[in-house]
Amino acid sequence: MAQSTSQLKITQTKSVIGGKQNQRDTLRSLGLKRIGQSVVRDATDANRGMINVVSHLVKVEEAK
Repeated sequence: MAQSTSQLKITQTKSVIGGKQNQRDTLRSLGLKRIGQSVVRDATDANRGMINVVSHLVKVEEAK
C-alpha cells in the first residue's frame, strides 16, 4: 500500500458543550481541546472518518 503524503489542517470552530459523548471523544482523539485550536493530521481513512463525525464542529483544509 502506498503511503499518503497529503495532510489536513483541522481547526475546531464550535463548542462541544451539549454535544454527544462520541463527538467529544472524537475531537479529543483528533487532538482538539478548544475553539480555534488547529492540528495537522495525515489524510488517512481513519482520520477522514473521525472528521465526518464532527464535520459540523470543525473546518478542514489541506496543509501547506
